[in-house]
Order: sequence, then C-alpha cells, then structure tokens
Amino acid sequence: MKVTTVTAFVLVIIGAIVWGLVGIFDFNVVAAIFGAGAQAVVSRIIYTLVGVSGLWLIFYWALYKPFKQID
Repeated sequence: MKVTTVTAFVLVIIGAIVWGLVGIFDFNVVAAIFGAGAQAVVSRIIYTLVGVSGLWLIFYWALYKPFKQID
C-alpha cells in the first residue's frame, strides 16, 4: 500500500502544478503534450489517474489519520 500512496501523492502534486499553470498562465501542460478535446484519450486517462489519486488520498487520510498527534 505504500507504493500506491506514494504514487498517489506524486500524481496529486503533478495535478496541482498543472492546475496552477492553468490558473496563473492559462496554459494546460497535459493538453499541450497529449492533445485536447474529445479525441484526446491519453489526456483523459491522465486526468482520471490524478482524480483517482486524490480520492485515494482522501480514503488514506480518513482511514489512517497520518497527521494525528502521538501522545
């Protein structure tokens, strides 16, 4: 499960950087590299993986509470 969680963290960080570039510069790196529009299957797969990674991290946080204070 550690590999899954680390992979999810990396994908979420990459997704955050992509959204930051979209918000600040109106530049979508994923669309620029893999194409945009309805025919861009690779872009949709990447966006889906980032979304699933975000859901995994929510599940991980809810189940394991990694930030709880140790007494």
